[in-house]
Amino acid sequence: MFDNLTSRLEDIFKQLRRRGKLSEADVDTAMREVRLALLEADVHYSVAKNFIARVRERSVGHEVSKALNPGQQVIKIVNEELIQTLGEPARINLTGQKPYVIMMVGLQGSGKTTASAKIAKKLRNQGERVLLVAADPYRPAAIKQLQTLGEKIDVPVFTLLDKKPPEVCSEAYKFAQKGGYSVVIIDTAGRSQLDQMLMDELKSIQKIVNPVELLLVVDSMIGQEALHVAEGFRDSVSITGLVLAKMDGDSRGGAAISIRSVTGVPIKFLSTGESVDAIEAYDPGRLASRILGMGDVIGLIEKAEGAFDQKEAQKQAEKMMSGEFSLEDFLSQLKQIKKMGSMSQILEMMPGSIGQVAKNVNPRDAENQMKQTEAIINSMTKQERRNPDLLNASRRRRIAKGSGSEVQDVNRLIKQFRDIKKLMKTFQKSGGRGLPRLFG
Repeated sequence: MFDNLTSRLEDIFKQLRRRGKLSEADVDTAMREVRLALLEADVHYSVAKNFIARVRERSVGHEVSKALNPGQQVIKIVNEELIQTLGEPARINLTGQKPYVIMMVGLQGSGKTTASAKIAKKLRNQGERVLLVAADPYRPAAIKQLQTLGEKIDVPVFTLLDKKPPEVCSEAYKFAQKGGYSVVIIDTAGRSQLDQMLMDELKSIQKIVNPVELLLVVDSMIGQEALHVAEGFRDSVSITGLVLAKMDGDSRGGAAISIRSVTGVPIKFLSTGESVDAIEAYDPGRLASRILGMGDVIGLIEKAEGAFDQKEAQKQAEKMMSGEFSLEDFLSQLKQIKKMGSMSQILEMMPGSIGQVAKNVNPRDAENQMKQTEAIINSMTKQERRNPDLLNASRRRRIAKGSGSEVQDVNRLIKQFRDIKKLMKTFQKSGGRGLPRLFG
């Protein structure tokens, strides 16, 4: 989402780093470029203006003039002010009397139903007993979608087809009380645009169930229109937080930077993909790092922890370090990596010099390479996966044909696999000495 903005800012910072000293004119030139980059990324004009004013004031003062590396100091100031603009992290509120009710609101097509399921899974994984409520009888497809998602994440969905949404929610709340559920997530009806009928219905539901959270799901891809949508809901119902959906989309991303400042409503979650696991708690520091091209190591670790089976990961690590791992183990690792999300999401989280290399990698090419590798290994017999030395010319031709690839693709994979085994043996013998610094 922030690719263009990140690229522009990195070019500006590169120029700053090259200067031993920074004059006021140098700072002004850089700030004009940053301001233009923010506006092109669809950041709200007043937010960009205030942000630049704060950065400039600090950058032409004592803080930078006395710094050993003025360029780096300005970048540090930009990072700090961007975090301030993005607002404080806000966690979901689960306090008071159970069941805790979370109302999900938003326009049609904003990603509300999917976000409801994602939050349900996240809370279920934290030990909560969750009930989803389909409160959009006007669009049968919405009910069916929520039921499908509920089955996928193993969370029950409450439905009543012959009742109005306020009645559905009232009955669902009673059902949750009797059933011992700790969290009720209500997927309310949306409209193609803001209207009084929608707001009146939401107010009725709010009065009946008294939610601890009323979360507005906003489509990040609609640019500054997202700000108007958020303001419209905020002025009609008591929104407690925002969920920014479609953060993996191909858009300019300015809404994510502007929306907290303009609306005053805290962001609670970022939805980053189609998968039911593709949601993360909002952290302005980590988001700022990604915008400024510094990666997000913590986010990457959390994705890995969520995707990898810890015992299996430990076993695989020990095999790799001993040089005893097979193509079967390699295939298992590929499948775990795929659970972490799309390659574009993983690559943008890479820090330091790894991040610089990753920027030159086409995520689609990387995805295709992984699919091809998986297909090649799957076309081998169990014995061949465990002992690649069995792979003579005729076997390689058979594997290439079975996986829809060329013999040279099979040869390349076998060579890469053997190179990794050699590297791991060298690493084990040297105790890790001599390996290049990857995070510099």
